[in-house]
Amino acid sequence: MSQLSVKEWTDQVIQQDQIDKYLINGEDFIDEEQIYNDLNTNKAPDKQQIRRIIQKSLEIERLSPAETAALINVQDEEIWEEMYDAALEVKQKVYDNRIVFFAPLYLSNLCVNNCAYCGFRKENKDEKRRILSDEEIVQETEVMVREGHKRMIAVWGEHPLSDVDYMVDSMKTIYSVERDAPYGPGTGSIRRININAAPMSISDLRKLWEVGVGTYQVFQETYHKPTYRKMHPPETIKGNYRWRLYALHRAMEAGIDDVATGALFGLYDWRFEVMSLLYHAIDLERQFNIGPHTISFPRLMHAAGSEVAENSPYLVSDDELKKIITVLRLAVPYTGLIITARENPEIRREMINVGITQTDASTRIGIGGYSEMLKKWSRFQEKDSNQKEDEQQFILGDTRRLDEVIRELAEKDIITSFCTAGYRCGRTGEKIMGLLCNCVEGKFCKLNAILTYREYLDDYASEETRKLGYKVLEKELNELDNNEFFQERPEMMKEFYDYYERVSNGERDLFI
Repeated sequence: MSQLSVKEWTDQVIQQDQIDKYLINGEDFIDEEQIYNDLNTNKAPDKQQIRRIIQKSLEIERLSPAETAALINVQDEEIWEEMYDAALEVKQKVYDNRIVFFAPLYLSNLCVNNCAYCGFRKENKDEKRRILSDEEIVQETEVMVREGHKRMIAVWGEHPLSDVDYMVDSMKTIYSVERDAPYGPGTGSIRRININAAPMSISDLRKLWEVGVGTYQVFQETYHKPTYRKMHPPETIKGNYRWRLYALHRAMEAGIDDVATGALFGLYDWRFEVMSLLYHAIDLERQFNIGPHTISFPRLMHAAGSEVAENSPYLVSDDELKKIITVLRLAVPYTGLIITARENPEIRREMINVGITQTDASTRIGIGGYSEMLKKWSRFQEKDSNQKEDEQQFILGDTRRLDEVIRELAEKDIITSFCTAGYRCGRTGEKIMGLLCNCVEGKFCKLNAILTYREYLDDYASEETRKLGYKVLEKELNELDNNEFFQERPEMMKEFYDYYERVSNGERDLFI
């Protein structure tokens, strides 16, 4: 626990030199005038122009700002349908037929910030504040492991009691948890912790890298500077726009080469935010040769005591969300795209069809929420929609159990992946970007998805899900035999089939 007071701690967080070093002639990479110019000079694009842009994306090349603006400005619904189809085709080429699963763990809702849209903000007196102890972290992790999760995103509020040292200790505790699977012979654990955490210094980020962080995720919330100032009071840490804007740059310098961004869609015009996300990717590539590992699409949702969440003039419709995801799938074709349980099941199904690669299930975002739900869950009870508004950041749209969501995907012949191999065998950062752009990483991931899917089905799945899942596995294995990439690599395939047999016989955590 930090010995500094909240004010002392707050005063020493931001380090101006770790902002200035990334600026270009004293300016950051969000040029609002340029973004508006991009959007205004690329209006009314013709069909052939859009089809040429789509073809560039299908060749897995990042689009330019002008090309992305042209996609945003499409008005013809027939062309949008072509863009939807192309987005899914890009996803299949780069990532294959799989969805990666994770679950979030909220460890603290203490926060020194006062964001207008957030239930965690310090002036929200209705929020019940809590920070998990080591024992409670173990209990929460056990529930997630019992569900079958292997990948977690850990989330903390920004506060001295949940500083980097608490984060490091939390991660060590999470990684230490192992529990026998309920059905098969496996032992479950969290194999990789990604984090959603406040911007921090390079030295603090190195502490996270040393303890085994996966992807470091920071959402800018809104890139529009006047709106950012309105939403984030200037006397708070989060009120410093550029400290947050360059959080991922500092992470890269600290050695964390898988970084993730996003915007809270609904705070400002979604067209501006999409263009800004592209410029963020471009600047990361310019300075580090690596774009974002993932982009997320949270929409402004109801939050306790937040008028902004209810009354923003920029709230994003379902149709607009589909367009946002489609444009970014085409604009940055190598990047993973995440849709979360903020959204209801119908929306999540629709967005998977335009290029989403990751999602969550069995999600609880109240502090201590998994342990509380365990008291009410019976094995494979489909869902429990009870949510405590005064203990979580926002209200979820989808509280279904992992087994149900996996079964739904299996019905559509989509394989679920729990693979974390890339982090542990060096396929991260610049290396993975090259593999993704050449449509190779998805091949490795296909093999590891099959191995982890078999683990899940044997160890955690209900009988109904297991039967459907085995049919998906049969289809995936048949595809391997008929795929030229795999046919040309007999030694790798010999190793894979050996691993698959060993997993089927009870070994766990084997990967290519």
